[in-house]
Amino acid sequence: MKLGNDHLSVDIKGPVLSCVLNRPDALNAFSDQMIIGLQNALDEAERNDDVKVVVLSGAGRSFSAGGDVKSMGTADAQHLYDHVGELNRLILKFKDLAKPVVAVVHGYAAGAGFNLALACDQILAGEESKFVLSFAQVGLVADGGGHYFLSRLLGPYRTKELLFRAEPIPVETAAEWGLVNRVIPLADLEEEAMNYALALSKGPGRAMGMMKKIVDQADRSDLATILEQERITQTMMVSTEDHKEGVQAFKEKRKPNFVGK
Repeated sequence: MKLGNDHLSVDIKGPVLSCVLNRPDALNAFSDQMIIGLQNALDEAERNDDVKVVVLSGAGRSFSAGGDVKSMGTADAQHLYDHVGELNRLILKFKDLAKPVVAVVHGYAAGAGFNLALACDQILAGEESKFVLSFAQVGLVADGGGHYFLSRLLGPYRTKELLFRAEPIPVETAAEWGLVNRVIPLADLEEEAMNYALALSKGPGRAMGMMKKIVDQADRSDLATILEQERITQTMMVSTEDHKEGVQAFKEKRKPNFVGK
């Protein structure tokens, strides 16, 4: 299967699968082609044991403007319904992938582009980047999981303010609110992001995949359920090669060489 298309560049560099949204003239606004390409790339990341981390970024001046405003008002209801359905499948693939996904944001992350970044596990943002839920400006509700992700992170009142007012927030505010992991000078963003991904790729892959799953379920479960998940998962982890390697490395006072098994 060919990875990537005219609207999405996909490259595998060692343990990192890199996806670059590639409609720079449209500020990387979503297209059906882009969304399907991302779905295929995540399927490859799931299948390919050599891939340990996925990195998502955007070409040109911004990460993504989200929905393509130029096409709004012309698409019929059925096409919109189907388009958002494919976007929903993509968001779920990001969350279901048992490997870390890192969003690398520069310029604007707007509308569903913002929400796509939130579907990732980590967000690294360049200085001067901005985040905005712009749906209210065109009389729409958020899609791409924005209501869900932001209400979990910020609570209902601040989330509704962002949705109702549709005003950009600077990266410093996003960091203060816990929406991004690191703010990096733009000139260093690409290199730092790759170093970050490579560092993650050296971690215990199976354990990290289970950590992701449990954390993402934590707010929808009670404490007893999470405790039981931890107990069952821990029982599984003690028989893995990574656990044995981690213990041996600790005894030998060296860095572990995890293999994701």
